[in-house]
Amino acid sequence: MQVLSRPPSGSPALVLNADFRPLSYYPLSLWPWQEVIKAVFLERVEVVSTYDQVVRSPTFEMALPSVVALKHYVAQDRAPAFTRFNLFLRDSFACQYCGAGEELTFDHIVPRSRGGRTTWENIVTACAPCNLTKGGRTPREAHMFPAKPARRPTMHQLQDLGRRFPPNHLHASWLDYLYWDIELEA
Repeated sequence: MQVLSRPPSGSPALVLNADFRPLSYYPLSLWPWQEVIKAVFLERVEVVSTYDQVVRSPTFEMALPSVVALKHYVAQDRAPAFTRFNLFLRDSFACQYCGAGEELTFDHIVPRSRGGRTTWENIVTACAPCNLTKGGRTPREAHMFPAKPARRPTMHQLQDLGRRFPPNHLHASWLDYLYWDIELEA
């Protein structure tokens, strides 16, 4: 991972909840600079840190925010949406049958042809070869069992899992608000 001293491409701002924790770790809660300027003018966020870069209009000048905090707390206890990305995150981007991290798909534990539904409790991440090998069989019939039980994660569990996957580039002004073990690069 590289820590940047210049603004990252597009000059996004890290968005913190009102408690100064990121709204999301994976993907990291970043807003484009245009959205941040709009939120500042609408008084929805407080500027915590800025880049050395400035935006100007004929009558106004402002340093681009690098970190902003929402003025009103957004509860993080809602149930996470069932999406392919969230499923892969729950399963740490690894096939639950062999541990591979490439060619990921999702597999119905109880096949749809046998009445299995598309729910958190019946879907696991599987690589394409394992998914093909298991086919329309149950784990018992295929002698293929998921590494861990399929469960509905909470938002907090997904956030904790997301901390295991820091982005490749972080701006130095964000580091005080992120909780990863980061080695600074020269």
